Amino acid sequence: MDIFLALLYKLIPLYLIIGLGYLSGRVFKVTKESIAPLLIYIIAPIIIFNGVVTTKLNISSLSLPILFFILACFICLLFYFIGKTFWKDSTVNILAFTAGTGNTGYFGLPVALILFDKNLIGLVVMSILGFVLYENSLGFFITAKGHHTIKESLIKVMKLPAIYAFFFGLAINLSKIPLNQIYIDTISNFKGAYTILGMMLIGLGLASIKEFAFDFKFVSLTFLAKFIIWPLIVMLVVWVDNITLQLYNTSIHKVMILMSIVPLAANTVAFATELKAQPEKASLAVMLSTLFALFYIPLITLSFF
Repeated sequence: MDIFLALLYKLIPLYLIIGLGYLSGRVFKVTKESIAPLLIYIIAPIIIFNGVVTTKLNISSLSLPILFFILACFICLLFYFIGKTFWKDSTVNILAFTAGTGNTGYFGLPVALILFDKNLIGLVVMSILGFVLYENSLGFFITAKGHHTIKESLIKVMKLPAIYAFFFGLAINLSKIPLNQIYIDTISNFKGAYTILGMMLIGLGLASIKEFAFDFKFVSLTFLAKFIIWPLIVMLVVWVDNITLQLYNTSIHKVMILMSIVPLAANTVAFATELKAQPEKASLAVMLSTLFALFYIPLITLSFF
């Protein structure tokens, strides 16, 4: 019960930031179109680079982003084909994108800081990188296909800096190049901007909705993917690991479960906005899942942690 109450208390500021984003959109006319490119092309790549360059690399840590990248791609393609039975427009594309990912960075990382010791946070970051790689490869491509040709979508993927930031950070890490205090102080500012702008983007997305058209099928399928399919698949992976390879310990298993129960990704709004793929539907679904997660995550962590 202490964990439940602590999480509720710590999560409330994230919801206040969403509220500030909504007010910024309504009162000051700030647009999500002005924030989304900042997150995608500047802030996120810097955070990715820092996550890779500051994490101790070993088989377990390196396998986590690969594992989550594979799972994200699988679930994305699964819901892409499911979505085709319901829609013929770009709703299919944004459904597939959001099914494959989650709010692991803006939401999951603050929760991890509450639940886990500092020595596990690097593994949380490595897990997050798997989702980021998915978002900036297959996820972005699937979303772009809603309004672009295959060639145009591939070109857009190649222009994303996040993947290059990942491999550059990997090279710096393996080269053992030391990081000075100026770098450490500077990167902390970007970490704060990453979380604040990411959560505000949800509010800005809601503020831009002129008429709330609730798409029950879309919301239901995104909830099915995020709160049922993801946890079941990850728990299956944990079970298989326990009886076979035993590559991960209990603490890493808890990190994996947390990554599977976070709400829909705030980046869904950013990507949908940038690629004009149903940003209103995305904003509403992300907000509803974030509200649901306020109680869902503490309940799951109380059960498993």
